[in-house]
Amino acid sequence: MLSHTLKYAYFPGCVAQGACRELHQSTQALTKALGIQLIELKKAACCGSGTFKEDSQLLEDTVNARNIALAEELNLPLLTHCSTCQGVIGHVDERLKECQKTNPAYIEQVNGLLHKESCLPYRGSTEVKHLLYALVKDYGLEEISQRVTRKLAGLKCAAFYGCYLLRAQKSTPDDDPFHPEAMENMFRAVGATPIYYRGRTQCCGWPLSSYATTQSFKMAGMHIQEALAAGADCIVTPCPLCHLNLDSRQPEVEKVIEQRLGLPILHLPQLIALALGVSPKELGLERHIVSTKPVLEKLGF
Repeated sequence: MLSHTLKYAYFPGCVAQGACRELHQSTQALTKALGIQLIELKKAACCGSGTFKEDSQLLEDTVNARNIALAEELNLPLLTHCSTCQGVIGHVDERLKECQKTNPAYIEQVNGLLHKESCLPYRGSTEVKHLLYALVKDYGLEEISQRVTRKLAGLKCAAFYGCYLLRAQKSTPDDDPFHPEAMENMFRAVGATPIYYRGRTQCCGWPLSSYATTQSFKMAGMHIQEALAAGADCIVTPCPLCHLNLDSRQPEVEKVIEQRLGLPILHLPQLIALALGVSPKELGLERHIVSTKPVLEKLGF
């Protein structure tokens, strides 16, 4: 058993508090079941999901330096359950830490803007962690496995990492950016069977959806088709934006590719919490556009 309580400064992000409220709900249920303490950063701002830098890199850096500074004030790592938030905030943290060595004047500029708005300065004293790697590295797969009360035996899970989690930062010490195994190892720890397919590390198509909708839906459809062909019962993703494109828009995707899909898309904390005995209702599984009933039936609910 863990000798101490893990504690994080929790950055829920926008999507988990809006279109994917079940992600926020299931993250809280999972961390409660594991005894992990989350202190929500209620004053945090949207990370910008990569769009701020299209207008100004300084804007993206300053907004997210403030988010990181809120976690630094608590002397805690910043924890997010969104691959996009991880990619953006983690990359800003990585860049600003490098600037502390190579371009201190830029740090002064960022902190000057924060001071002007009565915000705390960025110190570079903490780290940005995604829930997946906090569970794998900090909590431990063996520890999670020991807490499983409902093994997900027979459930075939296809991971969909999303591109931001794996390749937004220069260094990805937690996993191989092109051949990751963290999610598949998590599936094994809770008794599920990992399914490998080509699209698991590719883009879901969400970034294209506002200006190239058809192409975006074709990308999503291709990934879902590949997962189905590989025998998956569901896709599990650590990114709510991927979830939106793969689940919420799956009916529209079906129209574009002219094929019925019907593959359930689960948030990562939902899957793990199910194995820990948390009820489907507590995890918001009824909120999905594509019904999760086939998954629950396979698990004997």
